[in-house]
Amino acid sequence: MDEAGQGEHTRIPPRITPGVMTALVIVVTGAAIILSVLRLFHPYIKLGGLLEATHFFYLLAMLMLPPVFLFLPARKDGPRDRVPWYDLSLFVLTFVCMFFYLWNAHHIHVDGWDFDPPGFALGAAILGWLLLLEIGRRAGGLPIFLITGVVSLYPLIADDLPALIDGHTYDFAGAISFHIYSVESFLGPTMRAYGELAFGYLIFGAALQHSGGGRFFLDLAYALLGKGRGGPAKVAVVASGLMGSMSGSVVSNVLTTGSVTVPVMRRTGFHAAYAGGVEAAASTGGVLMPPVMGAAAFVMASIMGVRYADIAAAAVIPSLLYFFGLFVQIDSYAARHNMAGLAPDLLPRIGNTLRGGWHYLFSFIVLMLLLLVLGWQQSAPYWATLVLLISQAWAQKTKYRWRDFQVFILGTGEQLVTLAGLLAPVGLIIGALMMTGMIGNFTYDMLSVAGDNVLILLILGAVTSFILGIGMTVAAAYLFLAITLAPTLIAVGIEPMAAHMFILYWGMLSYITPPVAIGAFAAAGLANAPPMRTAVEAMRLGTVIYFIPFFFVFNPALLGMGNVEEVMSVTLTALLGVVVVASGLQGHLVLFGGLGRGAFALVGRFLMVGAGLSLVAPAGTLGLSGWVLLLAALGLFLPALLLCRLARN
Repeated sequence: MDEAGQGEHTRIPPRITPGVMTALVIVVTGAAIILSVLRLFHPYIKLGGLLEATHFFYLLAMLMLPPVFLFLPARKDGPRDRVPWYDLSLFVLTFVCMFFYLWNAHHIHVDGWDFDPPGFALGAAILGWLLLLEIGRRAGGLPIFLITGVVSLYPLIADDLPALIDGHTYDFAGAISFHIYSVESFLGPTMRAYGELAFGYLIFGAALQHSGGGRFFLDLAYALLGKGRGGPAKVAVVASGLMGSMSGSVVSNVLTTGSVTVPVMRRTGFHAAYAGGVEAAASTGGVLMPPVMGAAAFVMASIMGVRYADIAAAAVIPSLLYFFGLFVQIDSYAARHNMAGLAPDLLPRIGNTLRGGWHYLFSFIVLMLLLLVLGWQQSAPYWATLVLLISQAWAQKTKYRWRDFQVFILGTGEQLVTLAGLLAPVGLIIGALMMTGMIGNFTYDMLSVAGDNVLILLILGAVTSFILGIGMTVAAAYLFLAITLAPTLIAVGIEPMAAHMFILYWGMLSYITPPVAIGAFAAAGLANAPPMRTAVEAMRLGTVIYFIPFFFVFNPALLGMGNVEEVMSVTLTALLGVVVVASGLQGHLVLFGGLGRGAFALVGRFLMVGAGLSLVAPAGTLGLSGWVLLLAALGLFLPALLLCRLARN
C-alpha cells in the first residue's frame, strides 16, 4: 500500500546547515558513539585501560550537552534555518565548562570538590548549574526548567519546611558543588542510565528508522490486518506499538505513524475523534512495550539496580493486556458500525513484504535473544544494530553512501542530544533529595498518614504520578517518585518491581487523560478533531491501563512473577476480562452482537465493565479470593446480558 510508507522519512535537522555546522555535529555525535562502544567493548579491543566512570560521564556530557544549543532554539519562534550567534556562544561555553570538569575529574574525586571546592571551581559549578537549567528548558520545556530549578535549590530551605518534606539544610555554595561534582546529582542515576543503557537502544531505534524499518512495519501491519473489519485502526495499533519501541516518545510516535494511519481511518468510516483517540492510545502503549521501552525504563533499571531485561520482561503481560484491549474495542466498534476493511488490491502482499524486510524482524529477534536469553543488556543493541546493517546490505544489495551516513548520524545525534538534555538536568532533582535526607523523612511521614493501608498509598501515588506527568516528562516524573514514593510503597510490603512499574504506568497516563492529554491533542491535530473529545476517546480506549497497575501490585503474577501455572491462570483470566470490559465500553459483545441503546443498555454496559474488571483483577486484590472475584463477575455479567437483551428488544 503506497500510503503505508509515507509517514516515514529521513531528514537533516533544519538548523544544522551544510558545511561547518554539519561537520561539527557529525564529529561530536560520532565521537560519542565511538566512546560508548569503546568503553563497553574495551576488554576485547584492548583499549589500554578502563576510563574511570567520572571521566567517562564528564566526557559524554562534554560531547552531548553543548549540541543542545545547536539543535534546539531558545524560543518556539526562534530561527529554524540557522544557528544564531548566541546559541553558538552557549555551545562553546558549555563545551569549555564540561571540559573543565573532565580535566579536573581526578581532583574532584580526590580533593572532595563536592563538599569543599576551591573558588574557581565553585564559579565553574555555578556556571554549569545555570547552563544545565537552560539545557533542560530547551529539551523539556518551561515546566522542567521551573521544577528542576526550584527543587535543586530546595536544600537551601529544607529545615524550614513542613515535616513531610523537611531535611538537612545546605548553603548555596555547598548545594551547587554537590550537584555538579558529586556522583549523586548531575552525574547520578539519570546520566548513568543514559550512558550505559539508553545510548545503545537509541542508536538501534535510529538505525531501524533511517534504514526503512518504519515503512516495513507499517506495510506488514497493513498486509496482516488491513482487510479485516476495523483494519486501518488495528494497523495503527500494531504500527504505533512497533514504532514506539523505536522512538521512545509518545508525541513523535503519534506524528510519525499517525500521519499515515489517521487519514486512512478517516476514509474508511472512523469519525475524527475516534481515529485520533486510537492513534494516541496506541502510541502511549507503544512506549511501554518491550523490548525497547521509553527512557524512564532505563532510569528504572539504574535506580533499582536490576537488569534492563528484567524490566522488559515484567512489562510483557501488562502490554499484552493493554494492546489486546485496544484490538477488542476496535473490533467491537467496527462490528457495531458495520465497517469493512480495505480492499485487498490496495494492500501489500505479505510474502513480498517479508521478502523485502525480513532483516528488520531478524534484527529484532537478535536483540530479544541477546537481551532476554543471554542477558547482554548493555551490548545487545550494538550487536543488533550491526546485524541490521549487515543483513540489510546483503538482503537489499544496499550500498551505503556518504549522504546516507550523514543523515543517519545527524538524525541519531538529534535524538541522543535531546535525551541527554533532558536527563542531565533532571539529575539535579535526585541530588537535592539525596543531600537533604528528605527521602527517609518522606517515607516515615507517608506511613504515618496512611498507616498500612496499601490502597490509600496507591491512590495517593496514582494521583501524584498523574499530576507530575502533566508538568514533566515521564522520565522526570518517574525519577522524582522513584526516589520519594517508591520506598514508601516497598515499606508496606509491595514488591519493588510492582511499585516502580506502578509509578511508571501512572506517569504515562497524562498523555491520554484530560485536561492536558498531550498525545491525544497531537493526534487531534492530525485528525482535525476537537482535542478534548479526542482525549476522551483515547481515555476510553485505554481504560485497561488505568486499572492494571493496581492489579499487578496486589498480585505480581501479572508481571510474570510467580510459578508458570499461576502466571498462565492469571493472564488467561485477565484476557477474558479484557474482552468483557472492551465489549461493555464499545457496545458490542462477540457471539451476542450489539448491546442495544437506551437506559437499559447503558446500565447493562456499566455492569459489564464491572464484571470484566472483576475478572481482570487477580486473586489477592483488596484481600479478595479468586472465587469471590469470580462470583462478583458472574453476579454483574448475567444481569448485564439480561438488560442488554431487553434494550435490543
